[in-house]
Amino acid sequence: MPLLVMKFGGTSVADLDRIANAAAKVQREVERGYDVIVIVSAMSGKTNELVGWVEGTSRLYDAREYDAVVASGENVTAGLMALRLQEMGVPARSWQGWQVPINTTAQHSAARFVSIPRANIDAKFAEGMKVAVVAGFQGIGPDGRITTLGRGGSDTTAVAFAAAFGAERCDIYTDVDGVYTTDPRISSKARKLDRIAFEEMLELASLGAKVLQTRSVELAMRYNVRLRVLSSFEDTDETSGTLVCDEDEIMESRVVSGVAYSRDEAKITLVTVEDRPGISAAIFQPLADAGVNVDMIVQNISEKDYEDHPGSVTDMTFSCPVNQVERARKAMENARSAGLIAYDDLAVDTEVAKVSVVGIGMRSHAGVAARMFKALADENINIKVIATSEIKISVLIDRKYMELAVQALHDAFELERA
Repeated sequence: MPLLVMKFGGTSVADLDRIANAAAKVQREVERGYDVIVIVSAMSGKTNELVGWVEGTSRLYDAREYDAVVASGENVTAGLMALRLQEMGVPARSWQGWQVPINTTAQHSAARFVSIPRANIDAKFAEGMKVAVVAGFQGIGPDGRITTLGRGGSDTTAVAFAAAFGAERCDIYTDVDGVYTTDPRISSKARKLDRIAFEEMLELASLGAKVLQTRSVELAMRYNVRLRVLSSFEDTDETSGTLVCDEDEIMESRVVSGVAYSRDEAKITLVTVEDRPGISAAIFQPLADAGVNVDMIVQNISEKDYEDHPGSVTDMTFSCPVNQVERARKAMENARSAGLIAYDDLAVDTEVAKVSVVGIGMRSHAGVAARMFKALADENINIKVIATSEIKISVLIDRKYMELAVQALHDAFELERA
């Protein structure tokens, strides 16, 4: 039988009524002739509650026990979904990660997939089971202990199952009806895309779009798993939602497909750093060791002492999430104390945001940067940092102008016509 993977997020299974609604969508696919693997998240808010219980019990908790507790939310949802399907006359059963088994690495709270053997689930399909309801977000480590994949891990679980079982498609049901050209809450002109390439979706996800988890898109691109993003709260058919697929499946690429933003950014500048070979490694290795997620990097001639020492000093600017500023500051102070680097000042700006335009059409069209910068200039928005890749341009601007910038860029590239 053809196989379909369907994933339901926390808002889609938030209570018994919503579980029943999701089960009805699964039943329709079974009636169309599919065997179905359903991946479920915990009910909305349940994981946060479980995390709170762990932290309230043990401040320096055992990561193995943390995973054992927080993985239980998905187990509850999987059992309830299987029960609902059985009540509807659909042969279904629930599967926890260890029962499949979903084999992962031993890194608790951030495990990665090693293998998903098909034998156990395939055997049940052969016996007449039509739906396997699998608890997302979890697996089993080499030592036999429960592991979890980190937040958003259920999306990644769904893609991994679609790849392992050769599914025709992986449908991700959420609280939005597809991928939009930008956040509809910011621009009323935002339009739903019928199709988007893996690379574009990966950039949008990493730049702040919340529709899909970044790791899930990376995995889908690697194994060419066709993803479809759909709403749990609307009637859907074969043409609903947004299909995330290979670039070859898109007839003609748009120059720009979407505008993404990240509100919680910070800009850090090391002032008057010695300009010598190895200085970048001396700065960014301690940041990496401290777990600081560095994004945009700019090196430029330092104004200070330039006349007296031309070319001998530089300023190094980089961006990171605003909640990692203190970690970055400490890493730099420790590096200076250890004699690895020297700088006069560490300047921090926590009132910035990142705005990006993304599109695979940039590869073959000139003038995208000029058009973007003119649109921002027309709104009197100053650019602090610029970063580019083959299919994206990102700028760091004052946070107070973020929504204006998103609207201006959406208009400049006429994305309302998407």
